[in-house]
Amino acid sequence: MKNFKIFNIVLLILTLCFLGACSNNESASNTGKTNDKSKTEKKLKIGLTVPNLSNPFFVAMSKGAKEVASKYNAEVTTVSADQDLAKQTAQIEDFITKKVDLILLSPFDSAGIAGAVSEAKAAGIPVVALDGYAEGGIDSVVMSDNVQAGKLAAEYLVKQLNGKGNIVIIDGPPVSAVTDRIKGFNEVIKKYPDIKVVAKQNGEGNREKALTVMEGTLTANKKIDAVFTINDEEAVGVQIAQKQASRQNEFFVVSVDGAPSAVDALKKGGSFAGTSAQFPNQMVIDGVALALKIIDGKKVDSKVLIPTKFITKDNVDSYSGW
Repeated sequence: MKNFKIFNIVLLILTLCFLGACSNNESASNTGKTNDKSKTEKKLKIGLTVPNLSNPFFVAMSKGAKEVASKYNAEVTTVSADQDLAKQTAQIEDFITKKVDLILLSPFDSAGIAGAVSEAKAAGIPVVALDGYAEGGIDSVVMSDNVQAGKLAAEYLVKQLNGKGNIVIIDGPPVSAVTDRIKGFNEVIKKYPDIKVVAKQNGEGNREKALTVMEGTLTANKKIDAVFTINDEEAVGVQIAQKQASRQNEFFVVSVDGAPSAVDALKKGGSFAGTSAQFPNQMVIDGVALALKIIDGKKVDSKVLIPTKFITKDNVDSYSGW
């Protein structure tokens, strides 16, 4: 009987040990599964660098980045180059160091940024340009159809002038987005020999410079019927110069962007007549979608164009804006 009791005790101990081992193995197995799951659900890291976050256009891009972060549960870092090539180069190098999964680049200097783009490509990071080309081997570019934007503005201008008049063009930085707008505008204007370009100045894409060059243009030209600016910031500068010269009723202004300032001007009424609206937040969303396809080894188009829409006082209330 005594031996029987001892045997039962030993058997109980062995059973407990066996159950404990099974439990440990199961825990280890579960831990392994958790680790595998965490590796599978690695958070997508995206770097976005833009020329200047004081410009509403690039602020709208940053809003698009927030939409992307929510859609893909991604970590998006948005930085401003402050119109400094060296700074934008350093930002891309920082993205490389942080091992982001993809880089979105709105270039300040399309040619100058080539070296940084090449570094990212060498590191195996897809680079998608936004709102303009960049050299160095980008995978794709997402931008507005800027030729179309220029054409829409020109067609409206021609219609309002009945095909004749004196016009001024306020140009901008020599980047593809700007040159394409001028190209589209000129393609329409050249069909109307009675429309004369009496001045073409570089407003550098900002209201202060546009104000200065327009002041000189107004002094040199006593009769102006319309002005085309390559963006809405320049249009604001032109309007300020126009008001200071007390020539508000002499000519109207058409532009490109669809910025909040343009929406306000159209609703207020006055010389600002219309703008070819872009959709900068959509550029970011489409750019990420392209980059993810590239990561998956899929082929993508080298260029994706987003159509613009001409906004006037007649349809501004239905325009969603930035």
